[in-house]
Formats: sequence, C-alpha cells, structure tokens
Amino acid sequence: MTPAAYIDLHTAGLLRRLKTLIGISTVNPPGENYDKITASLTRDLTALGLKTKRYPIPAALLKKSLPAAQLGFPRYNVLGKLGVRGATKTIHFNAHYDVVPVSGRWRHGSPFSGAVERGWIFGRGTADMKGSIASLFMALEALQATRTVPRMNVEVSFTADEETDSALGTGWLVEHAPIKPDYAVVMEGGEGSAVCCGHNGVVWLEVTVHGRPAHGSTPERGINALEKMAALVLGLNAHKKELARRKFKTPEGRTMVPTLNIGGVFGCGDGAKINTVPATATFTIDRRVLAMENHVAAEKELRAALAIAANKIPQCRITVAKISENFACFTPPTHPFFAAMAASVAEVRREPAVFNVSTGFNDMHFFAAHRKIPTLGYGPGGIDYHGVDERASVKELIASAKIYAELMTKFGG
Repeated sequence: MTPAAYIDLHTAGLLRRLKTLIGISTVNPPGENYDKITASLTRDLTALGLKTKRYPIPAALLKKSLPAAQLGFPRYNVLGKLGVRGATKTIHFNAHYDVVPVSGRWRHGSPFSGAVERGWIFGRGTADMKGSIASLFMALEALQATRTVPRMNVEVSFTADEETDSALGTGWLVEHAPIKPDYAVVMEGGEGSAVCCGHNGVVWLEVTVHGRPAHGSTPERGINALEKMAALVLGLNAHKKELARRKFKTPEGRTMVPTLNIGGVFGCGDGAKINTVPATATFTIDRRVLAMENHVAAEKELRAALAIAANKIPQCRITVAKISENFACFTPPTHPFFAAMAASVAEVRREPAVFNVSTGFNDMHFFAAHRKIPTLGYGPGGIDYHGVDERASVKELIASAKIYAELMTKFGG
C-alpha cells in the first residue's frame, strides 16, 4: 500500500487527532494549556518513532519577556527527529500550536468543538494552524505504517507564541535547540496550488495622543485628545498614498503594496468619563512591510510621518511606542527544493503549482534569514482565520498530508 492510499483509508483518524488538538484551548495571550498540548504532541511523535524532546523556556527568560499577567503560563517547544540510514540531508517541518482568542457566536456552540459538517471541520485553530499539525502526523503515520522510508532525515518542531511575536517559540528554537536542517517547511502561508516562498513583515506601533482634561461643561479649558487623534489619523492619509506607489511583483504575477491598518486597538486613558474632556487617546498601527523593503527604514519613515502630521495640528502632542515586529522574507523559488515541492503539489492535486508571497507574516523568516536555508510555506489552510466559525476543509487536510508524504519520499536533497 502506498502512503497516499493509507491516508485515504484513515481520514477518520486524521480528523480525530485534529479534534483532540482543537479541544485543547491554547489561546494566546495568555498562553493557556501549553503544558497539556506539548505533552500530548511529544507522546504522539515518540509513538511514530521520532526521538522527541520538549524544551521548557527558562523561567528567567519568561520573566524578562512576558507581561506580569502571563508569568503563570509556561512556554514549551517540541522537537522530534527521525534519522534515516545513509541520509546526509535533513528536512524540517514547523508549525505553531497557539491560537488567537475567540469571540462571537459559533455555528456549533463551542469554538473548540471540532465539529465536522459538509466536508469542513470547525474550531479555533483548524485553519491556523492545528490542521497542518494533524496533516503532518498523518503523513508520518502513513510512512511508518507502509514501511516507506523518507529520503532525508526528518525534524519536526511544534512551537509557541507565533500569534504574538514568536520570540519564545520558533525564534528560540532556531537559536537554542539542536536542529540541523538543510531545508524547512513552515506549514502555512501557501495552500491549494500555491506554494509560499515569502511573506510580508510587520511593524506594530502604539500611538498615544496627550491632551488636557477639563469639565465637560467647559471643554474650551481642556485639550481634547480624541479630537486631536481623529485629526492625526486623517493626517496619515498622505503617508498611505505614498506607500501605495510602491510595488512588489510576486512570482505568480500578483502586485503587492505596503499597507497601514490604523486602530486595530484604540481607546482612552484612565479617568475617562462622559462629562470629562479626554486627556489621552491611543491607537495602534499595523504597518505591513514588503519583502523588498527595509524594516528599519519602514519604521523610521512611519514615525516621521506621525511627527509631521502631529506638527500640523495645533496642540497635538504624541508619544509612540513599538509593540512588536516580525520581519519579511522572500526567496526566489529557483532552488531544486522549491521545484520538488511544486512537483509534489502537482502530483497530488493534479494541477500546476504556483509560488506566492503571503500578505500575513509567519515563521518562515527564522529559517530563511537566520538559518539561511531554502524555506517554503505550505499547509491545508482554511477560511475565517482568526474569526468566528474558523474551519478547514477535510479535502485539503488529506491533500496536505499526501503532499508532505510525497515530498519526504521523492526529494533527497
């Protein structure tokens, strides 16, 4: 029996595993149930013949890196290794196990139900990205069950905190764990017929507008921070127009431009009351950085645009703080590794593969930039990422499992 035939016969097992993973709420922040899910992942990788170890992040680093409210939530990364006799190269598969918080009313009640309906499995993390984990497990199980030997050594990592900044997850792993990959697959970013060869980066800033409080009956005695904030936001339109003139053409022929998303989080400071002139107002900026842009320059010009806009508004005083950043990456898909993945996708899906660049960021850059190895992104994906009724296609989960198995057995480096 071929691995692909085994996968077709064991779809129910793939879905059971994914339902179990979904049922462990790993919402980040704060980072709940990391201990439980990584213990389970470690056991399951070991059962498939991988030498597996769970790496706790040192307490001193947690104290330095996490907000005080999250110090009771430990971080772990899991690493499994499968050695292949005679193999000289190693392929590394990576996925994060944390998920974003939930809200709203879900079709099947609980956001962690794992309910299956009309070819879709529902739940937080199905698309981003516990579905990828389940597909990889099925690929490894299929190789083991059919006694099919990979052509390379295999490393598998399941990491924390990608939904924040990855510093204690894949960022920690590539710097401190005993990995020796020659190639890497981060199991998101590309899906369907699209193989990801790069992604946008991001700079996150928080802007605080400082006013002066006063009684609501005498607003002329204060400086209304909300009004100043509104004017400042409008003042950023000039920078938006400037960014829209920059173009980056992806290998698939799509044109990308940098973007600003303003006010994902916004609010007022302490002391807010309906009959008080607001003394402070805050908002966030999500600046997506193209692969051909310089991150330092992108942040510098954004800060300059804020200063210019504020200076044009009377009595508008602001402070700007960086929340986080994730770096962009792009690798022209010319290496044979990219051709091998494209061939695996085409073989399973019966359609040509294309190479895309993801608008969202993921952990590819840690391998591509830090380890400087050929790195691509591919997984089952889904719809309503980070939203209500997030779900993954059962058909795509199966296809991804077959593609992972095909890549491991056809490409030898």
